[in-house]
Amino acid sequence: MIKRWASWAIKIALTGGALWYLQEKVDLRAAWEDGKSISPLMFFVAFLLQVVQVLICAGRWRLVLRALGADLPFRQACEIFCIGNFFGQVLPGAVGGDAVRMWKTHRAGLALSTSVNSVALERVATVFGLVLLVAVSQPLLLDRLAGGFPVWVFPGLTAAGVAGILFLSLLDRVPRSFHHLRLIRGFAQLAGDSRLLFFRASKALPILLVVVVGHINLALVVYALTIGLNIDVSMLDCVVLVPPVILVATLPISMAGWGPREMAMITAFGFIGVTKEHATALSVLFGAVSVLIALPGGVFWLIAKRQAAPPVGEIGA
Repeated sequence: MIKRWASWAIKIALTGGALWYLQEKVDLRAAWEDGKSISPLMFFVAFLLQVVQVLICAGRWRLVLRALGADLPFRQACEIFCIGNFFGQVLPGAVGGDAVRMWKTHRAGLALSTSVNSVALERVATVFGLVLLVAVSQPLLLDRLAGGFPVWVFPGLTAAGVAGILFLSLLDRVPRSFHHLRLIRGFAQLAGDSRLLFFRASKALPILLVVVVGHINLALVVYALTIGLNIDVSMLDCVVLVPPVILVATLPISMAGWGPREMAMITAFGFIGVTKEHATALSVLFGAVSVLIALPGGVFWLIAKRQAAPPVGEIGA
C-alpha cells in the first residue's frame, strides 16, 4: 500500500511539475484561444479516427493472442480493450489500464499466463513498432529539422528494442534449481511466448504491420487537429513527430500522459517552427479526443459489473 501511494504521489508530482513548467513557459491564454478556434468538423474527424484506432488496437491484440494459441471474439476484444483504455486514462500512466485488461481477459476464460503475456507482449510490439517507424521515417524530415537534433536517438532505441526482445526470449535460460519459484516459472512462460510471437515471421510481420498502421492513424488524428487549428504542417511531419510524443505520453510517469505529452509536443513540433501556444493547444485537444474515446470503456465496465452481480433476492441466500 505504501509503494502504491508513493507511486501515485510521484506521478502526480511529475504531472504537476510539467504543467507548472508549461504555465511558466507558455502563454496559456493564447493557447486557450487557439484551442477554441478548432474547426468542429475536423475535431469530429479526429474523433472518428480514434474510433478506428480502437478497432486497430483490438485487432492487433487478437493477432498476439492467436500467436500464443488463444483468441477472443472481436467484439469482446474491443470491449475489454476499451475498458483498459478507460482505466489507462483515470489511473496513472498506461500500466494501470494494462493491468485491468489482463484481469478482464483472465475473467473471460483465458489462462492467467496468456492473459498477462498477451497484453505485455502487445505493449512491447507496439512500442517497438513505434520506435522503428520513427527511425525509418526520420531521414525524410531531416532537412526541415532545426540544427542540433540528435539523429542517432531513434536508431539507437531501435537497436535497444531488438536487444530487449532478445532478452525477453532468454528469460527461461536460468538454472533449473530456480524453476520451482513462481516468478521464474512466469518468466519462463513469457520467454516461450516471446519466441512464439517474435521469432516466427508469419506471426511477427502481420503484427508489426498493424502496429505501424495504428501509429500512422494516430498521426492522422493529430494531422486532422492541425488542419482544424490552421497549423502549417504536413502529414509527413505528423507521421515522424507524433510517435515520439506518444512514446513519452505512454510512459508510466504521469497521470494519463498529461504534462509530459504537452512538453513533448512543444519540443517535437518546435523543430519545424510550430509555436509553443499552437503545440500546447494541439496536445490538449489530442488529449481531449483520447478522453472522449475512452469514456465508453467506463460504460462497458459498469455493464459488465452489473451483469456479474447476483440478483438482489440471491444476495442473502
